[in-house]
Amino acid sequence: MPSTLNILYEDNHIIAVNKSVSDLVQKDITGDLALDDRLKDYIRKKYRKPGKVFLGVVHRIDRPVSGVVLFARTSKALARLNRMFKEGSVKKTYWAIVKNKPPDESGTLINYLMRDASKNKSFCVDVPQSSAKKAVLHYVLISKSDKYFLLEIIIETGRHHQIRCQLAHIGCPIRGDLKYGFPRSNENGGISLHAREVSFAHPVKNELLTITAEPDQDDTLWSFFKRQNTFQPSQRQT
Repeated sequence: MPSTLNILYEDNHIIAVNKSVSDLVQKDITGDLALDDRLKDYIRKKYRKPGKVFLGVVHRIDRPVSGVVLFARTSKALARLNRMFKEGSVKKTYWAIVKNKPPDESGTLINYLMRDASKNKSFCVDVPQSSAKKAVLHYVLISKSDKYFLLEIIIETGRHHQIRCQLAHIGCPIRGDLKYGFPRSNENGGISLHAREVSFAHPVKNELLTITAEPDQDDTLWSFFKRQNTFQPSQRQT
């Protein structure tokens, strides 16, 4: 069953939701009901709009990942947001729970990712190769439990499975991520990677807008980190 829509921000130009684990952002070969279609129905009913509702998909996060997803309600907003994402002017902050402590408490990972479409998986190489795309992320260790470590991550690039692949490459696969080497699945079928925050200039008002999403509080480990007073604004500036 699809999760209840959790609207984080809404105006005449954009709408943002806190995506739950297993929700699709946009329809795929599974044919499952996707967030964009659910949001179109929400807008149609709320504003009593006849006919077809415009909604542009600005970016996507993987199905087993939770957190902020941004959509455009007008073609003007979509074009401007697409340009901002392409230029790298949108700050994207993620949280990841990993089993192993990274080599350093903060750092920058630079790799080249090669995608195997047949396996829907990416692989890291440390030097440029044909068809490999440069991937850059920054991380900082912000909390820990007896068995796990919470990393805050800011990505400069948006490659296929980038965070999952790069963290696994340094020996820190994300909790629940069987595809990238974690030994056990999570109970909810997702992985412990959360799109915590997006920060950008509003495409029409040109004001700085930061949209923040809370992780799933039904997950005992996310709840533990919240009790540690971890859930504060982004702790790394780039």
